[in-house]
Amino acid sequence: MVAVPSVRVGAPVAHDKLTVFPLFLDAPAAPNYRLSEEALADGTAVVEEVTEGGSVPNLAVTNTGETLVLFVEGQELRGAKQNRVLNASVLIAAKTKTVLPVSCVEQGRWRYTSKQFTSSEYHSSSKLRKVLKKSVNDSTMSGGGHSSDQGAVWSEVSRQMNSVGSRSDTLALADTMTQHKPHIDRHVAEVAYAEGAAGLAVAVGGKIVSVDLFDAAETCRKVWPRVISGMALDAMEEPGASTVTAAEVEAALAGLAAEPWQPVRAAGAGEEERSESARWHGSALALNGNLVHGSLVAV
Repeated sequence: MVAVPSVRVGAPVAHDKLTVFPLFLDAPAAPNYRLSEEALADGTAVVEEVTEGGSVPNLAVTNTGETLVLFVEGQELRGAKQNRVLNASVLIAAKTKTVLPVSCVEQGRWRYTSKQFTSSEYHSSSKLRKVLKKSVNDSTMSGGGHSSDQGAVWSEVSRQMNSVGSRSDTLALADTMTQHKPHIDRHVAEVAYAEGAAGLAVAVGGKIVSVDLFDAAETCRKVWPRVISGMALDAMEEPGASTVTAAEVEAALAGLAAEPWQPVRAAGAGEEERSESARWHGSALALNGNLVHGSLVAV
């Protein structure tokens, strides 16, 4: 099993129906990778359709740089023939070309708007992550690849779009996010990154919906606003006030060691494990036995 480092739960930061507990490591690492949005921005990483005709569940990524590149589960990529989200966190080795496992979040478009993909500032909601994580766990833990239930992904994108009163000619998650940008921006501003945190546990209403833990505070600082953007959509659908306590977060973290973790083949570099329990869909990506990104999404 990937070693889960000792974690301290910090004081919660709350806004509206959203409560975020920062997670601190005793000895955070310095990342030995770059985040995908940085590499995509300067062109050292390029993401394209796998062929001119494209393939919905797969994208081609080329890392021409000298450093590993980390793509984070739930991250949205926009462009090419349709927008996608990452099915899993994936480390791309330096000087390599490989395949990224993705899901479509724009059902009504299959035509080029650009040759290459760019990284979005937005992230999947916890409800969409639940659909992704459950189906990818089912696939990887049965010996398959990192494929998702695409029909279920489209259904969730459409359901949430209707629930929050959005419209989109191509049924694009991006349109839902754009139409609710003021609401999302308020949450991102009010639930700001806690200095030194290497992870975050997010509660919507009275339930912890996700836990993300990285090896480095620097990584968490950069990813934090994007994760909050997705959770802000969940908060729009939540009728009740937030009532989760730090003790509940600590109990969830303590239970990690008892989760039934199973090694699976990583989509890129490193090692990966998956877990299914009555409470959580879990995944852990490590490099040389050291955790890079571990995440839990509530069942």
